[in-house]
Amino acid sequence: MSALDIIGVRKTYGEIETLKGIDIALESGEFLVLLGSSGCGKSTLLNIIAGLAEASGGDVRIGGRSVLAAHPKDRDIAMVFQSYALYPNLSVHRNIGFGLEMRKVPAAERDRAVREVAKLLQIEALLDRKPSQLSGGQRQRVAIGRALVRKPQVFLFDEPLSNLDAKLRMEMRTELKRLHQMLKTTMVYVTHDQIEAMTLATRIAVMRDGRIEQLGTPEEIYNRPATLYVATFVGAPPMNLLDTVADGGRLVLGDNAALPLPQAWKDRVRDGRRLVLGIRPEALQLDAAAGPAISATVEVVELTGPELVVSASIGRQRIMACLPPRSRIAAGQRLTFAVEEDAMHLFDAESGLRIA
Repeated sequence: MSALDIIGVRKTYGEIETLKGIDIALESGEFLVLLGSSGCGKSTLLNIIAGLAEASGGDVRIGGRSVLAAHPKDRDIAMVFQSYALYPNLSVHRNIGFGLEMRKVPAAERDRAVREVAKLLQIEALLDRKPSQLSGGQRQRVAIGRALVRKPQVFLFDEPLSNLDAKLRMEMRTELKRLHQMLKTTMVYVTHDQIEAMTLATRIAVMRDGRIEQLGTPEEIYNRPATLYVATFVGAPPMNLLDTVADGGRLVLGDNAALPLPQAWKDRVRDGRRLVLGIRPEALQLDAAAGPAISATVEVVELTGPELVVSASIGRQRIMACLPPRSRIAAGQRLTFAVEEDAMHLFDAESGLRIA
């Protein structure tokens, strides 16, 4: 039995369809990240699971039981919001235990549960403070503690780290990862940040226009993107996408540049077919012996610290390469980049779908 089943869920507002049939089955202990840009439907789907929005069709099952007709408090879920939603007049202790208080849990049992969660989140010293006396990261821990203390079947997170600065986001990502590994509870997490998705998830659902473009592990999403949208959305810098045409066993890129068509595609791609060649920036190397090579003219060089990001041109097309930080490269220089065949991705130019 799956911990959470989302079956053909649709959502319409008049003639506008925001969810167009979502199907996901989560086993107990999975960490699913709903990833996509604003307006793709990820928060709407989370709100339907939580009972904060009604589905126009389909079903949501938690522990094998349909919950679409159940009140949010009866769904055995706990939700962490982007805005923290803490009670400003209550202490941290009462904020964490408020849900238990409303359920008439005895005071001694409630206090024990709150202190266990506070110890887990390393906020034991903050229990007597008010939210106004806390930093952003501490408030987020309190909001997570309020969810943890209920011990639900499913945790829901709605962009919980978006209000934090970069350093705190990184620290809280680590904390959430640690908590998931300890608790082994099913979690559904909404974000537009692909770094959060890659570091937290056991599976990622990349959403676009109310549909799932691809559902898979972080490794599958990154290494075998199913569509051009997934290829560009996941990865920083994003995957290089080069317009190309198959011709006589080659991929012609323009400006007299071409790469041999990998053997795996030779029986699947006819001459003259318009394609898009995808290459991750880190797959481009300056080692000429590493594989087939293409030449490009350097336009911009950026040192980020751990790597040198080089923007270059092949005729009218642009590529980016992530190179070792001590590489001596200057604008205007002509470079030859090698790329291994198994680092190439090929997509149909019309449909945007990956050619397997």
